[in-house]
Amino acid sequence: MRAVAIFGVLLTGCTFIAREVARDPNSLWLITHNVCVPDQRQFGNPSPCMKVDLAAGYVLLKDPNSPTHFVLIPTARVAGIEDPAILLPTAPNYWDQAWRARRYVEERVGRALGRDEVSLAINSINGRTQNQLHIHIDCIKPAVRAALDAHASAIGPYWAPFPVPLAGDNYLAERIDGSDLTRVNPFRLLATLPQAHADMGNETLVVTGDTSSNGRPGFILLAGHATPGADVSGEALQDHHCTVARLRLS
Repeated sequence: MRAVAIFGVLLTGCTFIAREVARDPNSLWLITHNVCVPDQRQFGNPSPCMKVDLAAGYVLLKDPNSPTHFVLIPTARVAGIEDPAILLPTAPNYWDQAWRARRYVEERVGRALGRDEVSLAINSINGRTQNQLHIHIDCIKPAVRAALDAHASAIGPYWAPFPVPLAGDNYLAERIDGSDLTRVNPFRLLATLPQAHADMGNETLVVTGDTSSNGRPGFILLAGHATPGADVSGEALQDHHCTVARLRLS
């Protein structure tokens, strides 16, 4: 994960205490594989994870240093965006599960969120600190949302450069229709880009909900490519304090 503490776990009786761990790139995997999954299997209790879905193959874990930030982590060993396993025909659609998990963010802010307020993100190899695939689930930054709205006409059904930088970085954008991601795997859409297909590890991907001018629900996909000396991390487009939720209430 980027710019947030990684999660460590101490077990004292039946109480799990989250604490910061030294920079171990396997922390998320160890918590998933050695703690959350065994506890769910043996005791029916996902703690310290929020949820363990053994059938779908993922866990949900909350960042203790943010009020609204959650991550979805596969229960299988998957290195990250560069792992060929994510593009296999049999690969789980982790993005669909992550989108459904936005309800946990809503519970933290105390209201239903508009689809355009929620974002999902995965970082590139050099933009992350963990070597286990994880999708960040949180609100989108208000400035990013404003830019997407202001340049909505530039976002079509095919990948094209977004006209202005987002959080200081350049992205390609694409819009897809649909109320959910059941039939669409954003990893596969990203891999249709020749540059991404050849070098997935240096890609970052963000998915945010959207509603078209004629009311059709959909999603905006944003793909960024890291270059030597310039990492691009999609998580930078997220707001781990969910300012957009407070702005909509004011």
